[in-house]
Amino acid sequence: MMRPFDNPAVADAYDALPPDVRDMALTLRDLILSVAWDTPQVGRIEETLKWGQPSYLTSETKSGSTLRIGMAKNGGAALFAHCATNIISTYANTFPEADQIEGNRAVIFMRAQDIVPERVRLLIYHGLTYHLKQARAS
Repeated sequence: MMRPFDNPAVADAYDALPPDVRDMALTLRDLILSVAWDTPQVGRIEETLKWGQPSYLTSETKSGSTLRIGMAKNGGAALFAHCATNIISTYANTFPEADQIEGNRAVIFMRAQDIVPERVRLLIYHGLTYHLKQARAS
């Protein structure tokens, strides 16, 4: 069951996507909200728009880095992380050759079956807890 949108502008951003990309993007959204729910230290997720894309922030706890969902340049859905973090590179190194990686900023999903929940949940967890790990490393 899809969680309702608190922010109508976010719902509009999903509605503006082509249907196949929208379905994948909503799957990514569900995974983000599920990981956040299962990870108490993340706290409440803020769903907003950044650069016109649905974005997920850990505003309450500041535990993570912003994750964004959008359409990839060549089609498909993309899960973006801040390029100054190691979120995407860590994921790419953990699962080499498993997914289409765009530099240090995104994982691209061209087809719904490319979204492997067990793998993508690890990527999302790393993003939503990124600052917790950085604090422990210092």
